[in-house]
Amino acid sequence: MITGTALIAGAGVSGRGIARLLDDLGVSVVVADDNGAGIPTAEARRRLDEFELVVTSPGWRPDNPLLIDAAAAGLEVIGDVELAYRLDRAGTFGDPRTWLVVTGTNGKTTTTAMLAAMMQQLGRDTGLRAAAVGNIGVAVADALVDKQRVDVLVAELSSFQLHWSDQLTPDAGVLLNLAEDHIDWHGSFTAYADDKARALRGPVAVAGVDDAAVRAALERAGVDKHTGFTLGEPGLGQFGVIGGQLVDNTGDAPVVLAPVAGIQPGGPAGVLDALAAAAVARSQGAEPAHIAAALADFQVDGHRGQTVAETGGVSWIDNSKATNPHAADAALAGLHDVIWIAGGQLKGADVAPLIRDHAHRLKAVGLLGVDAPLIAAALADLAPDVPVRVTADTDPQAAVDELVGWAHGLATEGDTVLLAPAAASLDMFTGMAQRGDLFAAAAGRLS
Repeated sequence: MITGTALIAGAGVSGRGIARLLDDLGVSVVVADDNGAGIPTAEARRRLDEFELVVTSPGWRPDNPLLIDAAAAGLEVIGDVELAYRLDRAGTFGDPRTWLVVTGTNGKTTTTAMLAAMMQQLGRDTGLRAAAVGNIGVAVADALVDKQRVDVLVAELSSFQLHWSDQLTPDAGVLLNLAEDHIDWHGSFTAYADDKARALRGPVAVAGVDDAAVRAALERAGVDKHTGFTLGEPGLGQFGVIGGQLVDNTGDAPVVLAPVAGIQPGGPAGVLDALAAAAVARSQGAEPAHIAAALADFQVDGHRGQTVAETGGVSWIDNSKATNPHAADAALAGLHDVIWIAGGQLKGADVAPLIRDHAHRLKAVGLLGVDAPLIAAALADLAPDVPVRVTADTDPQAAVDELVGWAHGLATEGDTVLLAPAAASLDMFTGMAQRGDLFAAAAGRLS
């Protein structure tokens, strides 16, 4: 237990939540923030000798002067999730919980929700209550103080949260995949990947072994014993797919868990997420019936690959959450005859590999947003026979309506119109949700 004063770095949602938690536990806290919600960070740097511990909001970069000075002064700097974990393990809120951690570049939210659903199915038999926490559901700290005890924390954690977590050792953790993201924060792709791999420090490590970067991160982290999941037929000790069924091949004989057909979101990305969730759930005692029931009822969260309209044999899929080429790659995989709607802020990302890998799937491409010309140029070079429509309209609804109407005129039975922008949305939209909502509404009007 903290006996001195804790310095909270950041007065945002995370910082305020930790301040309330510690205050309720009788711990003295001081909040540092330069936006007027606490003492200025310059003052906090002068007063470092007053504090026992620094708890930083996850978005604060490691090169922040306050955090650098705190570490130099011998103070431990940890994150909000790390603090919650230590308090839980110390028995502050009763018997310690089971921690199941999900991380990766893409698919975290879907996998976390799937895993929570599987653990809730198991909970009907065991009486243990599971909940999705972290970056979906409720904050970890709020789950710990919930009057109705949460026994199993299914936590979606970011690379930032894992970076600031030294002691966090999940009962089971999964690393889904890795692609370049947040490099400015971590300093390099290797540092980013290694922070993600902290999720695998516990007794059960589950990893997406189809991903070369994940395999490299496992090797660097020295994770010798792990359960892999793959889209192919699983080797011994792996989860995979045989004959259209999810299969657990970690025991004496392969165990069929659930059919691939009907998994949402459809396509390889959804199957991989389901395999990852199933691998963790099985490690906690879930039976095939629990997994099958959870997947049968599972509905993907908004803008993550759900079919929003079907008309004339044409499927309209909203994957506005595909805000980088890696996510768009997963959205396109397994589809054919695609009218792809893309564009926005690439933020320096290279779309050439994405187009090269999926050119054979594309029937036509509609582009919007500030970096539409860059994508159009890559298409002209790598897929010159694919028709491209670029809207010059910068009004969000008008631009989406134009491209949806154009796609509707081209689409024939068996086609898929896919919104998977491969780019961020803030050049035109309030966020990826508005982009997806406008697409779904326009498609819905056609059907």
